[in-house]
Amino acid sequence: MADTYVVLEHQAGDGYRWKYRQYHVDGTPRGIVVFVHGIQSHAGWYEYSCTQLAQAGYQVYFLDRRGSGLNAEARGDAPSFRRLLDDIAEFLTVLPRTAPRGHALGRLPVFVAGISWGGKLAVALERRHPGLVDGLVLLCPGFFAKVRPPLWQRISILFARLFRPRKKYPIPLNDPDLFTASPRWQQYLRDDPLRLHQATTRLLVESVRLDGYLRFTPKYVHVPVLLLLAGEDRVIRNERTREYVDRFATPDKEIIEYPGAHHTLEFEPEPSGFIGDLRGWLDRRAELPAV
Repeated sequence: MADTYVVLEHQAGDGYRWKYRQYHVDGTPRGIVVFVHGIQSHAGWYEYSCTQLAQAGYQVYFLDRRGSGLNAEARGDAPSFRRLLDDIAEFLTVLPRTAPRGHALGRLPVFVAGISWGGKLAVALERRHPGLVDGLVLLCPGFFAKVRPPLWQRISILFARLFRPRKKYPIPLNDPDLFTASPRWQQYLRDDPLRLHQATTRLLVESVRLDGYLRFTPKYVHVPVLLLLAGEDRVIRNERTREYVDRFATPDKEIIEYPGAHHTLEFEPEPSGFIGDLRGWLDRRAELPAV
């Protein structure tokens, strides 16, 4: 599907240059969707859904987090969770949002879609950089993980953070069965050279600090939210996720759960179901005045 997108580069405020994919939109764009991936994944996992949304008239951007995917520099590392939020905000700030003449909103609405661990960044963005987006899509967001490093390793990571911040530890999600029940996609994950298997101590500690930041974030979320959950998710805790999203300040929340589905909805036998739901939600939001 490489002919459906181009790989471009964005320079962050601290000088880091990270890559992203921009998908070719069919016709006049109706809105903008910016995707943020999980702790291990990258834009390459989600080519099908991004292509479908672009064909539906959305300008789609998929950001590879610094140190992940196509970004080889400082592999598996990040200075802080706030720097990761600033990366997204800086990108959103320079996005062209000019709408065609006669568009209902006068400008193109922008939606941020956070997948798994990226869902934490998408929501935290509303607290650190409010007013940049018109809606959030959360796909199996990683607020409450079922899978964690063993206690001894968590203690080791904490001590290593003080003296060896770039020492790497395995990300405890290396079993492809956690993401999908599809043999085809399990093999894809085993063979994926861009999948992130290790992270530095400071990135792992920053993930925990981000969890603390998110505890006080629901009152800052005032934009419409779509939450998509997998019924057989082995990575996140669905009930606690529902309860957390229910605390968001916005009254405009929609939750859809797919019975039998696993964590990465893209890898389901029929991903068109969740893509259709996502497209329908975007279509309705793109026609309403922005928040």
